[in-house]
Amino acid sequence: MLPNTGKLAGCTVFITGASRGIGKAIALKAAKDGANIVIAAKTAQAHPKLAGTIYSAAEEIKAAGGKALPCVVDVRDEQQISSAVEKAVEKFGGIDILVNNASAISLTNTLETPTKKVDLMMNINTRGTYLTSKACIPYLKKSKIAHILNLSPPLNLNPLWFKQHCAYTIAKYGMSMCVLGMAEEFKGEIAVNALWPKTAIHTAAMDMLGGSGIESQCRKVDIIADAAYCIFKKPKSFTGNFIIDENILKEEGIKNFDVYAITPGHPLLPDFFLDEQPVTVTKKPETHELKEEEAQPPRKPRSGAVEGTFRIVKDSLSDDIVKATQAIYQFELSGEDGGTWFLDLKSKGGNVGYGEPSDRADVVMSMSTDDFVKMFSGKLKPTIAFMSGRLKIKGNMALAIKLEKLMNQMNARL
Repeated sequence: MLPNTGKLAGCTVFITGASRGIGKAIALKAAKDGANIVIAAKTAQAHPKLAGTIYSAAEEIKAAGGKALPCVVDVRDEQQISSAVEKAVEKFGGIDILVNNASAISLTNTLETPTKKVDLMMNINTRGTYLTSKACIPYLKKSKIAHILNLSPPLNLNPLWFKQHCAYTIAKYGMSMCVLGMAEEFKGEIAVNALWPKTAIHTAAMDMLGGSGIESQCRKVDIIADAAYCIFKKPKSFTGNFIIDENILKEEGIKNFDVYAITPGHPLLPDFFLDEQPVTVTKKPETHELKEEEAQPPRKPRSGAVEGTFRIVKDSLSDDIVKATQAIYQFELSGEDGGTWFLDLKSKGGNVGYGEPSDRADVVMSMSTDDFVKMFSGKLKPTIAFMSGRLKIKGNMALAIKLEKLMNQMNARL
C-alpha cells in the first residue's frame, strides 16, 4: 500500500460523509500525516445496522495522529454546511482540502423510484456537493494546497448506465459536472478533480445492495484512500481530471493490487459507469421490431435445465416463504428452454410455471437461460449479473433483493 509522506501535516481536510466507509478511510489516511479532519456527517447517534458515528470516527482520527472536529452536517441543509465551515475555520484557521463524499443511492428504474428518493439523491449528491463546495471555496482560495475532490464517476454517456437507474445516474453525474465546471472556473486557484473506483468497494452500503457474500468480490476502502492521497500531493495545476483509483496508483508504482482485495485472487465486481469490464457492458443490444404479422407465437417449454430448476424451486416452496416474500416474479429468458416463466410467491403455497403469471408481476427479470440456471444454483451472484448488464430488472428493487436471499436458501438443493 502507498506509504504516507507527512505532506498533509497541519492541513485541514473537510470531508462529507466521513463517519464511515470511504470518507472515514480518506480521513484516517490524512490523519496519519497529522492533518486536521473536519468530519461533516449526519450520524451523531449509532445506527442499528451501520457502525460508526462522527464521534467514534473522531476518536479513530486522533488515535491515527490527526486532529478531529466532528460536526453534524446534513448536506441538504445549507445552514448546517455553513456552520461546520465556520467552526472549521475558527478551530483550524482555514480549509485546504474538501472531499465531497456524501452520497445516496437507489438502483431503481424511472417508474419505481419514488419522488422522495429522487429528491434525496439529487439533494445529497448534486446539490449537496455544489453547496459544500460553494461554502468552502473562499477559504480554499487562500490555501497553498487547495483541492476539491468529488467521489464521482467519469461522464460516460453510454445509455446502458441510464437505462436501469436514471435518477441515480443523473444525481451522480451532477457531482461530476461540478468538477467539469469548477475546475475551469477556479483554474490556477483550486484543483478540482473526481475519483472513482475501478471495482466495487466493500462498504456497509455495498453490503445492503449486494447482500451477504458480496465482500469477496470487492476491494477495501484503503485503495480509495491511497488514490485520494496521491491526488492531494499534486499541484493546483492538476485539475479537471476524472481519475480511476487503480490508474493513478499504477502511476505511483503500485504493482500488487492483491493487498487491496478483501479476498485476494477472487474475481472482482466492476464498478458502475465504466465500460472496460465486462465485455457485455459495451455491447449495445440490437433493436429489431417485428411487424404484427411477423410476430412469433410463444414457444412451448421443452424439458431442460430451466424446467428442472423451476421444478426444484417449486418443491422448495412453503407457506412461510410465501408469507415472508409476498411478491410475483416474471422471468424473460432468452436461449435454449427460454421464454416467459413466473414464480408466484403471493398465492397460498406459492406456484411456478411457464407463461405469464395470472396477476401482474412485481418484478420482471430478463436474462439468458444459462445465467438464470447459474443464478439459481449459486454460481452467479444476481448483483454481479445486474451490475454487468447480464440481468435486467424492472419493478421493485427491494423485492428483487428478497429473491436473492431466497436463492441463497435454495442453493444447496440446486
